[in-house]
Amino acid sequence: MFLVVTYDVCTREERAGARRLRRVAKACTSYGVRVQKSVFEMQLGQKEWVELRARLLKEIDSSQDSLRIYFLDQTAPKKIEHHGVEAPVNVVDDPLMI
Repeated sequence: MFLVVTYDVCTREERAGARRLRRVAKACTSYGVRVQKSVFEMQLGQKEWVELRARLLKEIDSSQDSLRIYFLDQTAPKKIEHHGVEAPVNVVDDPLMI
């Protein structure tokens, strides 16, 4: 499945928020490619998705943070337009990302 994961972690309480932010980013980096600061694209199987979801839900504070997951069909990557700074790796066509 092709996913876009976005998050907004509150860092007002500096230490705990910064720690959550690092852990959420690390979890997303383990499964996908960062395309913007808090936006990741991923091509995952069901098992990987279950693992990542559990990891992300464990890390965020749902009273302060926001996590959004977009489930896109397999044609979505072919419809992406990118403008500006270097385009990220294509998580669908790059065999090392699967």
